[in-house]
Amino acid sequence: MPRLYNTLTRRKENFEPIDRSNVRLYACGPTVYDHLHIGNGRMLIVFDVLFRLLRHVYGADHVTYVRNITDVDDKINARAAERGIDIRVLTDEMTTVFHEDVKALGCLPPTVEPRATEHIDRMIAMIETLIAKRHAYVAEGHVLFDVPSMPAYGKLSKRPLDEMIAGARVEVAPYKRSPMDFVLWKPSGPDEPGWDSPWGRGRPGWHIECSAMSSEYLGEIFDIHGGGIDLVFPHHENEIAQSCSAFGNDVMANVWMHNGHLQIEGEKMSKSLGNFVTIHELLHTDKFGGRSWPGEVLRLAVLRTHYRRPVDFTVKALEEAEQTLRRWQGYALHSDRIEDPPRVFIETIEDDLNTPEATTKIHSLTRIGVIPGYSFFGQSSYASTEEIERSSSKLRGCLQLLGLSRVCEPDWNRPSIDDAQRVEIETFVARRNDARAARNWAESDRIRAELDAMGIALKDNKDGTTTWEPKQ
Repeated sequence: MPRLYNTLTRRKENFEPIDRSNVRLYACGPTVYDHLHIGNGRMLIVFDVLFRLLRHVYGADHVTYVRNITDVDDKINARAAERGIDIRVLTDEMTTVFHEDVKALGCLPPTVEPRATEHIDRMIAMIETLIAKRHAYVAEGHVLFDVPSMPAYGKLSKRPLDEMIAGARVEVAPYKRSPMDFVLWKPSGPDEPGWDSPWGRGRPGWHIECSAMSSEYLGEIFDIHGGGIDLVFPHHENEIAQSCSAFGNDVMANVWMHNGHLQIEGEKMSKSLGNFVTIHELLHTDKFGGRSWPGEVLRLAVLRTHYRRPVDFTVKALEEAEQTLRRWQGYALHSDRIEDPPRVFIETIEDDLNTPEATTKIHSLTRIGVIPGYSFFGQSSYASTEEIERSSSKLRGCLQLLGLSRVCEPDWNRPSIDDAQRVEIETFVARRNDARAARNWAESDRIRAELDAMGIALKDNKDGTTTWEPKQ
């Protein structure tokens, strides 16, 4: 049974779905006006692992994952005007880039990916309900949520009122009854996207979009709502206020999950510091570390830190992740089959997505299963071909659950060998040649397996020399 940390209760809890035949998960998707940065990528990776875990526990056909596309927003309007292009052209372009990015990061497609502009009618209907229930009011062409009308407001973020006002960057407007009141609907100018409504031509506020789309596909109350820690307030707090007030419930989702911040080389990521890096740049340019990086490397670098903790995204972390993946690939290529991961591995992921500990379990699995001469019990032993193949199959199951299956492909990220690695490899080869000369075949086989795990293929020639090359 999964145990998940619930931001709403501030504790780890056994996860009990409302309906085991349809476990329902919602995560806030991108606002498609620009390339996503790697902090956004962390959120996508974390909730993809959760999606994979829920599918493993309850069955792939019994999990509904909704991740939306926000394609109406003031940032979109401003960027389209800046570039001199139509808003739909911009959102379609950035949605395509987003899909390329999440695929490269190893994320499964969500069950449903609704676009905000396709659900305007539902948003209008929810706003009408909120007005009728006296939780919203019309003022100068705007419709605003009346925060004081909901006494439980703030139960997710648990902040004092003055902190909430500061954190919300409250827009001062003479038509607002309370400083905390937020926009549900706003008027649109001639050059802005707009839809007809009972309050005139306009467009929705950001918060109502997610309330409308989540309830459309997951119901008034669903199992898990997720996003980055920066969304706790005001976005998720406002979603709860809207949905609970409209539907008359005490909760919107039973579990709220949030991943921690991401920083770059020990500093907060920002354009002013010049360390703002997008997923696209990491995948396709040499902006970070003088080279591009495979999506699987970015993914593992993120998963090596627990999702609720801040993660420091560094070149060194990427290099270490890549070396680890190459080693795992060496083991994975001993089999073409996929077996379920060991139960201890599943239990680790079930413990609030403890991916750092899960990677440690993989290291143990590969050491025990493949390297001749290693025994879990501290005695010399040799793994049979069958044991190696089965261990490799279980490794593949672990990598699949973490979204790293592509590492098992023979042509994954053909390694480039730097000088330090070349010296290490040559040292291994020399030691193996000495072992062969001494007819110490066990040591010779052990070193070959070690090099194999490093992604290095050996070729023994008839004249007694040995050559090596990175595996294709």
